[in-house]
Amino acid sequence: MDDRLEEGRSLSMWGDGGWGRLVRKGRLLDGRFDEQLVAAARDLIRGRWQPDPAPEWVAFVPSLRRPELVPDFAHRLARSLGLACLGVVVKVAVTDPQKTMQNSRQQYRNVRDAFEIGGEVPSGPVLLLDDMVDSRWTMTVVGLLLREAGSVPVFPFALADTAGRSGT
Repeated sequence: MDDRLEEGRSLSMWGDGGWGRLVRKGRLLDGRFDEQLVAAARDLIRGRWQPDPAPEWVAFVPSLRRPELVPDFAHRLARSLGLACLGVVVKVAVTDPQKTMQNSRQQYRNVRDAFEIGGEVPSGPVLLLDDMVDSRWTMTVVGLLLREAGSVPVFPFALADTAGRSGT
């Protein structure tokens, strides 16, 4: 099996003058992402991106630091897309922020054993959601776990990209 996930997308660049400012505000000040971001994410996924085959369900990357932030957004986005949202990914280890790692090897080791699958995983295409991507290793590790559990293909999606390498 090829270890690459499907091509993913991000809605914004962290802190940019568009959606990035609203992502930053939701993450750092409000503790909840604005409903405008749900609509913008839905429109990007269904309009400009159109992953093929279309995702049949939504999974999300959990956080021990902000345990409600991403699940809340994921459930609202899934509802907006008419999809189920399942919390099957479990974070089992405390990790340092990826941006604090010195290189890609450290970033990978930081998240390599930090997640597990904790429930039954549907076999259809999945939209894997996180609020931010730094190194992309978290999405890769979690996406591979979902694939190994039988969900294929995995489409990564983040609200903000801190490195500027994801499509918008």
